[in-house]
Amino acid sequence: MSGLRYRLRANNVALGALVGEGSRLVALSRWGHHAVSGLFAFLWIVRPVRRRNENDGGGSCDVVMDANKGKGEQGMQSSEGQGPDSFHNMESLLPKAVKRRVHALKRLQVQCANIEAKFYEEVHELERKYAAFYQPLYDKRRDVITGTVEPTDEECEWQSDREEEEELAEELKKKAAVEEKKEDATPEEDPKGIPEFWLTIFKGVDMLSDMLEEHDEPILKHLKDIQVKFSEPGKPMSFTLEFHFESNPYFNNAVLTKVYRMKSEPETSDPFSFEGPEIIDCEGCQIDWHKGKDVTVKTIKKKQKHKGRGTVRTVTKQVPNDSFFNFFNPIKVGPDGEMDEDSELTLATDFEIGHFFRERIVPRAVLYFTGEGLEDDDSFDDEEEMEEGDDEEHDDDDGDDDDDEGDVDTKKAEAQPAECKQQ
Repeated sequence: MSGLRYRLRANNVALGALVGEGSRLVALSRWGHHAVSGLFAFLWIVRPVRRRNENDGGGSCDVVMDANKGKGEQGMQSSEGQGPDSFHNMESLLPKAVKRRVHALKRLQVQCANIEAKFYEEVHELERKYAAFYQPLYDKRRDVITGTVEPTDEECEWQSDREEEEELAEELKKKAAVEEKKEDATPEEDPKGIPEFWLTIFKGVDMLSDMLEEHDEPILKHLKDIQVKFSEPGKPMSFTLEFHFESNPYFNNAVLTKVYRMKSEPETSDPFSFEGPEIIDCEGCQIDWHKGKDVTVKTIKKKQKHKGRGTVRTVTKQVPNDSFFNFFNPIKVGPDGEMDEDSELTLATDFEIGHFFRERIVPRAVLYFTGEGLEDDDSFDDEEEMEEGDDEEHDDDDGDDDDDEGDVDTKKAEAQPAECKQQ
């Protein structure tokens, strides 16, 4: 799981090429400043499905994080000899009276976990409540993007405290003035809304661009909005991603959906592992493709030779094809809950992506379009990598030659959802 971090690169969108769109971008920035959701984003934790491994005493998960990394000598020691059995052995060495009191503390800890679970349930309800306040702003954002509404001059006013933004604004003004002179000489039709808004975001964010294929891009040009819907009060905790498309030549669906189901309760068999809500399952939707337009499959031709007669015939068949739209056909956990390692990693990455859409892309869309959101994420990532570098230096001082053990290829981990085939 350590390889499933958000790795984002700076967005190289050429804003100069969007002269004439400057006022719309400013309006979106203005609304985005007031409409950044994810109020309690720091409270939510995304993990892979937790499943017990019956062969290790029931204390491990199939996909785990290196809990000891970066703790040095002051943290936990080597995981060797620190499994459930060793803790049991440590407890067995305690005097009977002390052990009895430790058991009492554990019962209190379980009660704390149950209270914490209720806390997160109320946070979910509060987030659902405030989503209703954000939605009118998101609706107006959609209308500006699609060109349904043209923002007023007042709505396009934007005061920035950042020197870089002021310089960019001045540069845009100069280019806009040049373009106005050109328009006077050779009038051109003003683009409608902000063309390819969501596609630009997809191409600028590593986590999403890794899922994107060239044949996906013409389809995503028709994407006009992405929304997050929370489960109704009293219903099991979940959220739904809704991808709204304008009429297009690829499929009949107006909306494609992806539901992520969560739970916020300690496991009876392992209550001490509870750290907050978990995404435990997801479900996509059936895409009603137009004939010959399904990009999730491809047709291949294969020659077959008859063993007896020696004649050759050509057969065609459809095979799965890499595509972002496989996102809507996720891997399903079997009735027995068993999955191979690759499938589990793919599903865990899917959960990460769903969470990222919900907490970052949807509430901060304009900032990912301009690249400012990517700069913030890169700053956070650089700080994290620096801390990891310090840990590695500490390990070198200790003469530890096992630094590469357990490393996960980050690029592969992020690219896994693109390999999610039609089932």
